[in-house]
This record gives sequence, structure tokens and C-alpha cells, in this order.
Amino acid sequence: MSGKTEVRFEEAESRKGVILILIAVTITFLSWLAYGRPFIMALLAMLAVYLMTGNRYQWIYIWSKTYKRDTIGLRVLLETMFRIWVWEKQGITVVTRWREVAKINPDKKAFVMDNRFLTFREGDEFSNRIAWYFKRQGFKAGEVIALFMETQPEYVFIWLAIKEIQHELRDIPLFQFNSPDRPNAPLLQDTSPLASELAEMSTEAYIDVEVAKPRDTLMYIYTSGTTGFPKAAIITNIRYLLIPLGVHTSARLSSADVIYDPLPLHHTAGGVLGAGQGLVLGCTVVLRKKFSASNYWSDAAKHDCTVAQYIGEICRYLLAVPKGPHDRAHNVKVIVGNGLRPQIWQEFVDRFGVERVLEFYGATEGNSNLVNLDSKVGAIGFLSRLVSSIYPLTLVKCDEITGEILRDENGRCITCGPHEPGLLLGKIDPKKAILTFSGYADKTASEKKMVRHVKVENDCYFNTGDILVMDHYGYFYFKDRTGDTFRWRGENVSTAEVEGVISNLVGLKDAVVYGVTIPNVEGKAGMAAIADPDIKVDISDLYKGITRSLPVYSRPVFLRILPEPPLTATFKLKKKELIKQGFNPSLHNDPMYFLQKTGYVVLTQILYDDIVKGNIRL
Repeated sequence: MSGKTEVRFEEAESRKGVILILIAVTITFLSWLAYGRPFIMALLAMLAVYLMTGNRYQWIYIWSKTYKRDTIGLRVLLETMFRIWVWEKQGITVVTRWREVAKINPDKKAFVMDNRFLTFREGDEFSNRIAWYFKRQGFKAGEVIALFMETQPEYVFIWLAIKEIQHELRDIPLFQFNSPDRPNAPLLQDTSPLASELAEMSTEAYIDVEVAKPRDTLMYIYTSGTTGFPKAAIITNIRYLLIPLGVHTSARLSSADVIYDPLPLHHTAGGVLGAGQGLVLGCTVVLRKKFSASNYWSDAAKHDCTVAQYIGEICRYLLAVPKGPHDRAHNVKVIVGNGLRPQIWQEFVDRFGVERVLEFYGATEGNSNLVNLDSKVGAIGFLSRLVSSIYPLTLVKCDEITGEILRDENGRCITCGPHEPGLLLGKIDPKKAILTFSGYADKTASEKKMVRHVKVENDCYFNTGDILVMDHYGYFYFKDRTGDTFRWRGENVSTAEVEGVISNLVGLKDAVVYGVTIPNVEGKAGMAAIADPDIKVDISDLYKGITRSLPVYSRPVFLRILPEPPLTATFKLKKKELIKQGFNPSLHNDPMYFLQKTGYVVLTQILYDDIVKGNIRL
């Protein structure tokens, strides 16, 4: 296929997408005016069938099952895109948006932690003091200031007042802020007492001579580093506005909602998605210095929270807490986050009485976002099957072991069909805020995340690094990270799936699964590291459960019992060091076991040597 033909094809598809959007918007609007509900969207389904080609009866059936969901999705997408477009046209930044929000209800609680809180007025005044203070210290717009601080209400307002950085470490001046909870804490050597010196500063709004723009860098947030080293992701003003707005619109929240955010504020989930509900949208946000599974629901009840956040393995930790009176004695109607495993989804909803689960997919730096709007169990989001061109995400075929993208004879990526695992890519379009990719502070790392010539020559997509599966209805399910899947006995092993099974078998404890290399043996053998600080895991029972629940090729050949869970700050399991140590007992003191025909046996140094030398057949 020639380049010109490819361009014409994409233009035709784009025009078709635009036509469908206009038709969808018109019919939805008329339907809403006439009936207040979206059932006329069925007519759009019929029209779309004839605008598209293929098995018409199949498409009719799919639309009959998904048109309500797709209508809601279209509304959420268009509403979010329109509002962001308006904000960008108006030159709105996080600071200017905050000033608007703070004036609406100044005496309302903005951030709450334990028995202490800051109102919107107090937060604004505190932020102004910080801005004037650092101006007096000689800092200018465009410099980057590192914030190293525990979660507390003042955290957000400190970074809100100050901007960017770069000095050699030896030249960095240090400022110590003592929380009102610990005003007399001793100062570290060579630090300035920020809290006491702020009293001299004005509370008047600080207007910078150099006015910031929506696309300007607001902050750097380090990625969690689950599979490698953390990277400093660039967060622009417009991206900070987009993330909480998208969730707010998807979850149908209002400024009257109270958000429970027990997550670290130095990561995106807690500091942008959660804290942004207060800064950008006027909600009250309840913080906690350190996540506590046993206090999660009692905290939510104490502060009358209506929305609660989760991330990573948090939902599993909550289920592991013994049942108690606070399980349903709360007003939380919606939980928002990512990482709720399919194996425990329904149990979690049933036990804690949560009406809606807004599971979403996204990355700190990425432009490829999905949202599960209808609480479909196990799904991380969806795309409409018939009007997928509206939001240009695509699953492409790849080598699940290496992550290498497969291409056709024309050098283009190969799109996956339903139930075919593929690598998720998101089209980069600098003209649209929702599709931009600002990358990392390290430009080389940014370039590595870009894939070109995906559908036509010179197009550019963001590589999420995640392997997903889409079903016939357009729901997406997480399968694995590229590089995590390994091959054993001629089959691909999904580490995420095995982790979910093993975690359930050992009472919802942390379990990390990865492949390890054995000399002169093809593929990688599965190894599961289980966090068991109380030494309660029964290896014999675990073996029985594994043989019942997993096919032979997925069963871990090695087990390792860890004294503590290998977690990142955002409650995600990390495995880099575990993979490096492999199954060599001389590199650590943790108990390890080896799978034999009748069960797991202790892996001794002698047994390890026999395996490595090939004396034991695998």
C-alpha cells in the first residue's frame, strides 16, 4: 500500500468518525430533550451498522448490549474534552483554577487529616505566604524545587505556590517545614525554619510577572518503578487539570462529594487524581498520613466520605482484614482507582456494599486512558466497537515475551481482534490536550516510549508497555506487562493471572510471580515469592490448591517465602531485585521450595547445584 493510499484511507476513516460523532451528539441531544433517556441511540446503532461493513447481525447484537454504555462514554468524553478545550483557550492553569475554586466556598473544608483541616481560604492564604517567601529567597519562575514531605494538608499548598528546579545537590538550599502537629521538632543541620518564617509573609495573592501557560511544566512526578527505575514524568498544567476532571466526570461527582484519599501525595493517584478533586473541582479531600487497611472504612465513616480511592493491592488488603462493624457503616457509594483484581472484585463489592466501582487504566505520563463506567467485573475500561475512531487507542500484536511489536509486509502494526492479547498504543496528537505525551525529564526515555508508522507513515503512538485483551463488546482486561510474561513448556505464562490465583490460595497475601532462567533449559521456570511475615502459609495446602487451580505449565517451579511484601509507594508489587536473585539460596536467607511430583520440597544448596548441573530432570 502506498503512502498516499494510506493517508487517504486514514482521512476517510477520520471523516467517518467525525460524521458518527455529529450524528451521535445530535441524536443523543434530541433524545434527551424528548425523553430524558438514551434509548433512541438504538437508531444510531442501526445507522452505524450501515455506515460500517461486516457482519451486520453481529454488530446489531453488540450495539443492543452496549449502546447505553457507549452513550454515557460519549457524553463523558465530549464533556471532558470540551471543558479542557475551554480552559486551554482561556489560559487556565492549576493556580488560576484554584483561585476560582477557593472563592466559591472559602470557609468549606478543603483538606482534612485526623482532627485537623484547612479551609479553602486558609489553604489559599498559606499558598500565598509560600509564594512570597520563595520570591524573597530569590527563586524565579522556571526553577524546580524538590518537595520531600509527609502527607499533610499543607503539602498540596506548598507545591501550589512554587514551581520548577535544577541545582547541583551541594548548592541546594534546604527549608524545613514543621507541621502544626509538631511545631517544636528539631531542625536539621543547615536548614531554614520555613514554618516560623512564613508568619512574616503576606497572604495577598502573588501574581507572577511571567504568566504561566496551560502547556507549561507544572511539576515532575516519579513513576512507581514496578519493573525498573522510577522516571521523572513531566506533568503540565493542562494534564493536572485533565486527570481529576476526567475521573470527576466519569464518576458523576459534584463539589458536594467528600473524597477519601489515603494514598501518598507524591504520586499521581494521591497527589493529582485525589488532591485535584479539591484543587480543581472544589471537593473536600480527606487525607491519611499512612495507609491503614484496618482504619480505612472507619476513617471514611468518621469524615462522611462519599467516594474512596484505591490503588494496586489495597482492595486485597481490605478484604484480608477480619470482618467488622465498619464494613458497611459508611456512606461510600463509589470507589475509584486501578488494580482491583478480577478474582476478588465481586467479593469486595458484596462485603463492603459499594454501589459503583470506577476502575480505570492509565499511567502518570501516558495518554492512553480507559475507564470502566458500568462496573463491569474485571474490566479496566472499554471502547465502543463501532465508533472506536473517536478515541484513537489500539491493540497491536506483539511478542508477549519480549514486547517486540509485530508488523505486516507494509511495515505497519497488526491490529488485534477480540480476545487476542495485544500491546496497547495511544495516538499522540500535540494539538489535543487529551492525546498529548509530555514525556519524561530524560528525553531519551521519552523517545523509547514512542512508536511510529503504526497505521500510516510517520504517525506516532505512545507505547503503554501493557498487554491487554478486548472482548467482543469492547471491554478491556489487563493481561500482563510486556517482559513479565514468560514461556515455559511451550506455553506463555501470564504472571498477573498466576499472582491472582496464588494470592487467593494464601489468604490474600502478597504474591509476586516471575520467570527464572535455568542453565541449559529452554524457556523460564515460574517462581512465586509470597510475603508471609507471620509464617502461616501451609506449603502442602498451597501445593494442593495450585494443582487444582493452575495448568501444569503455569504452576510455579519454585517458591520463596518473604518476610515482608515487596511494594512500591503506590502499593504495587515490584520484582526487579527478586528476578535478579533468581532461585539461588546463597543470595538471601529466605526459605525456598522446589516443585516435585508429590509436592514442594525445601530447596537446599545441594538441590540447587543439582538443578543447575542438569542432574535433575525438569
